[in-house]
Amino acid sequence: MSAGARAENALKSLRHPCFGGCGAGYARIHLPVAPQCNIKCGYCVRKFSCANESRPGVCAQVLEPEAALSRYLDVKRELPKLSTVGIAGPGDALANSAQTFETLRLIRTADPDAVFCLSTNGLLLPDSVEELVALGVSHLTVTVNTLDAKTGRRIYQFVECGGRRFRGEEAAALLLHNQLEGIRRAASAGLVVKANIVMLKGLNDDEIPAVVAGVKAAGAAVSNIMQLIPVKGSLFENVPLVSKAELDAMRKRCEAILPQMYHCRQCRADAIGTLERDISRRWTAPAEEALSAPTTSSASEQPCRGSADHKLEASVTGSTPGAAPKRFAVATSNGTLVDEHFGHARAFSIYEYAEGVARLVERRDVAAFCGGAEDCGGRHDRIAGVVKTIEDCEAVIVLRIGEAPRYELSRRGIKVFVTYDYVENAVREAGGEAALNLPLDKRSGGTTDNVTCVQ
Repeated sequence: MSAGARAENALKSLRHPCFGGCGAGYARIHLPVAPQCNIKCGYCVRKFSCANESRPGVCAQVLEPEAALSRYLDVKRELPKLSTVGIAGPGDALANSAQTFETLRLIRTADPDAVFCLSTNGLLLPDSVEELVALGVSHLTVTVNTLDAKTGRRIYQFVECGGRRFRGEEAAALLLHNQLEGIRRAASAGLVVKANIVMLKGLNDDEIPAVVAGVKAAGAAVSNIMQLIPVKGSLFENVPLVSKAELDAMRKRCEAILPQMYHCRQCRADAIGTLERDISRRWTAPAEEALSAPTTSSASEQPCRGSADHKLEASVTGSTPGAAPKRFAVATSNGTLVDEHFGHARAFSIYEYAEGVARLVERRDVAAFCGGAEDCGGRHDRIAGVVKTIEDCEAVIVLRIGEAPRYELSRRGIKVFVTYDYVENAVREAGGEAALNLPLDKRSGGTTDNVTCVQ
């Protein structure tokens, strides 16, 4: 690739929300055209038709390339600052190369200026770089969780390649070799490469600086260290989570090696909108919900707020003296940590917050509507029943939440605070933000609405 083309790809980062364009209000669309995957990660359960979870590996519906083009054009008409097309699953983009490449060809014909981005586990990357360059892909994300095959055999249950299924260290070594070789080839071809790393407590957390150094040596431009999302039914559903403090400390440590991403939303495979506001429900919700969906602001009206230390915009020490207590519904299994997914909770702890004090008022039982991989549930009436139980609350505080319940909460004016922290800390922070009328939607591990863009 010529120096001019390489520089052009770097400039496209200014229009890519994840790589530096969020501050300018640019939006992205993930097109779910890649259902199959060729490796089995211990943290992954892919449900193709789920509206109740917000994480990689889920979408409301898998699209054919022609339908993906139609969705892109529909969204582009509504979001003029839609700049980036990403293919991130719900499986692996390169394990579905026919669908992935055809989708990109169709969109490139319709919109020569679109920024193309692709996420992959890297297994098939070395032999795909030439085609990616020909299609005009400028940005690439490769998930690399370890450089040690002994650790890899604990993370990956199997790897499928060339018609064979590999297991153990052999599988991990094959995957690792292809990941690093693929990054080298992609970076040499001028693509801007980001390495995702899932921080797994007791598995790879002590290796992450070495992983960051390894992907840097291969040519990665930035790394994104992420918290594990516990998924019911996965091998790692009971692996303890790293805290926000531990995650941020690791990012700070690794910043000395390679620039770090702090604002990842760990998005669904059908995400649409800015990083601050996902509006995919308007295209993926059932017809009766989509027709009643509230009008949202345009992407350009949702600026990317934040500062270099990705803190809140104001110091939050307590609510206004004399103000009425704010009430919050907290998803906690043990009363100590915010540790439950909204859809999995069978009870909510109700807290009141006033003048810097968080006080437990009661616990309210609910019927969980999402039981994991075998029972996604999610019927509108079941979600509405849970929401009605906590409708007197200012906000909910949860470990994770999907787009369907988030939408139902927003219809009733209930805000969302997503975190992994001690309950009282979370209530105090949410109460302080509510008193200042700041946004309550906060992702764990430093990923907040007050995001800091990678420059």
